[in-house]
Amino acid sequence: MKLKPLKRFIIAFAAAMLLLPFSSFPNNSNIPPYRIKTIVIDAGHGGEDGATRGAIAKEKELALQVALKLGKAIEDSMPDVKVVYTRTTDVFVPLYERVGLANRVKADLFISIHCNDMPKNYKGRSSTKGVETFVSGFHRLDEQNKAIKDIATRENESILLEKDYKDNYDGYDPNDPESMIIFSLMKNAFREQSIKLASFIQNEYVKVGRIDRGVKEKGLAVLARAGMPAVLTEIGFVCNKEEEEYMVSEYGQNEIVNCLLKAIQGYKKQLEL
Repeated sequence: MKLKPLKRFIIAFAAAMLLLPFSSFPNNSNIPPYRIKTIVIDAGHGGEDGATRGAIAKEKELALQVALKLGKAIEDSMPDVKVVYTRTTDVFVPLYERVGLANRVKADLFISIHCNDMPKNYKGRSSTKGVETFVSGFHRLDEQNKAIKDIATRENESILLEKDYKDNYDGYDPNDPESMIIFSLMKNAFREQSIKLASFIQNEYVKVGRIDRGVKEKGLAVLARAGMPAVLTEIGFVCNKEEEEYMVSEYGQNEIVNCLLKAIQGYKKQLEL
């Protein structure tokens, strides 16, 4: 007597279920979950690259002070995370070496700390305030106000202190705004993650009452070629007396560090769920 197709299927399925406990499958429990293990903290500028200053402090000094405090705060509150600095003293480190270090140590995050400024001939220079965080991406010059030096152009001017900078940056010339396309078009595989981290940072700034200037994309040399989520955060304007005093103070630096730490923790928690 021939078995009907449905009956044959039921018998075959039952036999398979009986053999299932003896079958071997890959043990996915042996695959460790993704974790943020290494964070590179970059104190902007340094050494001979340190012209930006306010009335009482230099950008390179404030950036380093905040960077070192942030690193210690991460080590104290996140003992499973390794912190690597691009500099711990007042020395000049070429921009390509900063992100190169992050790539070599296989960093999971790269955070570059800077202070903002406005040109001395800018009418509202002393009243400009707020915080903004940048990710590497499409660069468009500010056509509405060409009197203000584009922030990417200003930050990338550090390249001029490097020997053979055109070789190091594929022919990029900081004096030619159109050559910014070199960094703008570099593939950024971590754009979305970088924007997410930058958004966490800006949100924490806003919580403590800082003026939000937003998350922005620019062709920044220090973020180009980063093999991980990477951001550059401007912690305040040295040309604004109130913000400069805030960044110099122990209270201000601790608050900035706490904002950055909470942002990192929030990003890490969301990513590792």
